[in-house]
Amino acid sequence: MKSGQTQGKVIALGFFDGVHRGHAALLRETTQRAQALGYVASVVTFDRHPENLIVGQPVPLINTPADRADLMRRLFGIQEVIFAHFDEHMMHMPWDEFITGFLRDKLGASHLVAGHDFHFGYKGQGNPARLREKCAQLGLGCDIIPKVEYDGITVSSTYIRKLIAQGEMERANDFLGHPHVFSDTVHHGRKIGSSIGIPTINMTVPDGILVPARGVYATRVCVDGMPYNAMTNVGIRPTVDSSGKVSVETNILDFSGELYGKEVRVEYYAYLRPEIRFESLEALKAQIYHDREATREYFGKNGF
Repeated sequence: MKSGQTQGKVIALGFFDGVHRGHAALLRETTQRAQALGYVASVVTFDRHPENLIVGQPVPLINTPADRADLMRRLFGIQEVIFAHFDEHMMHMPWDEFITGFLRDKLGASHLVAGHDFHFGYKGQGNPARLREKCAQLGLGCDIIPKVEYDGITVSSTYIRKLIAQGEMERANDFLGHPHVFSDTVHHGRKIGSSIGIPTINMTVPDGILVPARGVYATRVCVDGMPYNAMTNVGIRPTVDSSGKVSVETNILDFSGELYGKEVRVEYYAYLRPEIRFESLEALKAQIYHDREATREYFGKNGF
């Protein structure tokens, strides 16, 4: 590359919800290509799921955009994550214009990486064969990644969403290839946990993000890069709240310190039990201590 030229980019294409095992194959190829060529390992994705606009049906997403970007950077060494806004203009863009005008001319793509089922452009007319052919015409590199199977099933975000919604977290994590994650800034709750000696951190799931099945989970919480074993309740807190609003509350097992205003990441590992309504706070407290022991046992057995 001559001095003064902009560094080229190897760009992975896709939505990457969950950043699962299928995506992993594509992202690893992207970083390896970028290292070999001396280019920037990049991803182009969308800020919202295309089906929201194309079908008019909201798709509940596994991850927030921030968590998607973090997973790609942290686990696969992606250097740049570009969120394109999916609007009417993007939906009606001809497939070849998406490659030439958007990816090459606007974003500076030198090499593209896509999955075997990647479709793009107006009415999904762009496909892997057309992508490969157009890249050859334009002098761009192109890799198409074959489908990835796990346990005899093609890995897909759709399948993983179903598992998470049913509370099958360990199987979901098998297909993800990493723990399911949710990050948020810790905010003040009603301090009911603190009042019974079991403080929790409160997190809010944004609209459009998939909420796991209600219940108690063995989780780990990452605070300032340090992981701590924890347990998380997803539900409506029927013992202490009559609003019916779903909340996510996490009790960190061996941690003391101020967390309000901090960004934390919760990693889900296993479903422990369904949500229950207790007759008293004392009964709730007793169950929480039992849940804490079940959490310690789970992580002890699994080498944490």
